[in-house]
Amino acid sequence: MSSAARAPHAGRLDALVVGCRTEEGRALLDARGELVLGCTDTLAAALAAVPAGVRRVELDVTGVSFMDTAGLECLDVLSAYGRRHGVPVAARGWRDQPLRILELMGLTAEDPLCAPPAGPPVPVASPVARERAEQLHGLRVEIEQLRHAIVSRPVIDQARGILMAAHACSAEQAWDILRETSQRSNTKLREVAVAVTASTAPDGPVLPVNLRAALRAAVARHVHGG
Repeated sequence: MSSAARAPHAGRLDALVVGCRTEEGRALLDARGELVLGCTDTLAAALAAVPAGVRRVELDVTGVSFMDTAGLECLDVLSAYGRRHGVPVAARGWRDQPLRILELMGLTAEDPLCAPPAGPPVPVASPVARERAEQLHGLRVEIEQLRHAIVSRPVIDQARGILMAAHACSAEQAWDILRETSQRSNTKLREVAVAVTASTAPDGPVLPVNLRAALRAAVARHVHGG
C-alpha cells in the first residue's frame, strides 16, 4: 500500500510517497521524497490505512531528501495517531538536511517525537564546551542558509521544470545548468531562477544579455557535452 502527495505548488519535482507493510505486529511506514507543505495529508492517509491491531507504528524517513519546517508537522500527525490508538510510534532514519532541521528545532534523531526540555542554556566554561559552542554557531549559520533555500525553492523548482521541458534534460542536469549560469554570470541562484521563469510568461521580460550568454554556455556543456 502506498500514498502519494499532490504537489503543493506548480513546478514541484518531488512528491512524498509513503509505503506501508506489516511485520510481526508492527506497521512499518517507508517515506520517500520531501517533507514539505501538504505532506501531512499523505502521512495521514497512510496511517488511516494501517490495519487494526498493530502494536507499534514506525516511520522510516531514510528516503526523505529534504524537509522544511512545515514538514515537521508530520511528527505531530504521527504522535496524534499514537495517542488516539494507544500504540507506541517512532520516527527513525534521520540524516543529512532533515537531520539538521531537527537539530535547529532542538529535537533529537533518536526521539524527535519528544519535545526538547525547557531550561536555561548551559554556561560555556570548559574548552570542550567552547568547541561545542563554536560548532553550534556553525550549525546556526548553515541553518540560516537552509532557511533561505527553503524560501527560494519553489521558484528554483519552477525554473528547473522549464529547463527540463525546453532542453529535454534531467532534473539533475537542470540543477547543474542553473548553478553554472549563476556562477558564470555572477548572479544569485534565486535571481537566475526568477529571470528564467519570468521569461517564459506571456509578454515576459527577455533574459539579460549576461544571463542569456551564461545560460547558453551552461546548456551546451551539460546537455550537448560542449
